[in-house]
Amino acid sequence: MSALETVAYALAQAPPPPNDPGGQGEDFGKSSPVGLVLLILFAIAVVFLIRSMTKHLKKVPVVFDEQKAAAAAPARAKRAEATAGDEAEAEQSEAKPDKDEAP
Repeated sequence: MSALETVAYALAQAPPPPNDPGGQGEDFGKSSPVGLVLLILFAIAVVFLIRSMTKHLKKVPVVFDEQKAAAAAPARAKRAEATAGDEAEAEQSEAKPDKDEAP
């Protein structure tokens, strides 16, 4: 079928009858339960994405000044070491049984 035949065929179609609502039958505009489930899933996904983005944005510094970042780096390292030391002490105290307990 050539392009000219296709155009002629499309133009030769009879117009729809006046009572035809243009494909808008009795089910037009109604959604199925599947659509509701998808909408709820998308809403849940958006909530989790917003929470994640908020957590990540809280870690971003207010000002991107290299001098301030370099000055703050030793303080961050000390806090990280202190936190790691506290966790190690907690693990050691949990691993050692009390002397009062007899096996």
